[in-house]
Amino acid sequence: MSMQRCGEDEVLTSIEEGEDINLILIKRDAQSPQISKILNYAEELTIKVIYGSENDLWRMSRSNSDGIPDALCLVGRNPESSMVEILSKGGLIWLLAGASYPVNIGFCIRTAEVSGADAVIIDAELNNQERSAAKRASMKSHRFLPVFWTSGIESILMAKNYGFRIISIEDVGDSAPWDIDMTGNIVLVVGGERDGIPKQILEHSDEIIRIPMSGFVPSFNLQAPLSYVAIEAQRQRS
Repeated sequence: MSMQRCGEDEVLTSIEEGEDINLILIKRDAQSPQISKILNYAEELTIKVIYGSENDLWRMSRSNSDGIPDALCLVGRNPESSMVEILSKGGLIWLLAGASYPVNIGFCIRTAEVSGADAVIIDAELNNQERSAAKRASMKSHRFLPVFWTSGIESILMAKNYGFRIISIEDVGDSAPWDIDMTGNIVLVVGGERDGIPKQILEHSDEIIRIPMSGFVPSFNLQAPLSYVAIEAQRQRS
């Protein structure tokens, strides 16, 4: 089920039915009795409100057929959750282990968010300027799911303690994505652009997936295998 409620009516209904709303996005300068009611509810229930441009609402809304909505809300995922909260709740987490290019990282964050992941862990040696570039490349999707910049192996060991299965995507794998069970609590791992997934993480993996390739150049760009597997995981989990 979609995590988005689109338009003032859907947002109000979601609030009044007690759905797990964690963030509301309001079009900047939007004014109506419904918007006022949404804002009053948000203050009363301490729901975070973000104001965005018309372009933001157009780009992020589920459907543009009825024009640009004045309000959207995020249901079922809290972008400010801690790692322990995410692991305790369970779900699907992506780990980018050793990625180094901010634009690739941003694209991966966006793909993870769109495909319904519960969090993204990034193990990368990026300075503040490079992290900001990654967030820009994510088209602001980093605001709508938890993103942790931390050690990959420590995150894997922690996840395993919470009962998560670790599924890595690497050339040494024998299984295609559709041959692996991607339901339940899992961490999906993609490696860096140069060195792939660190050996220590592969040793703790429960499954290793190999993406089929038929061309001359034996390598996809980072976001391609992530997208490939994200779509298959979304299909299985739906």
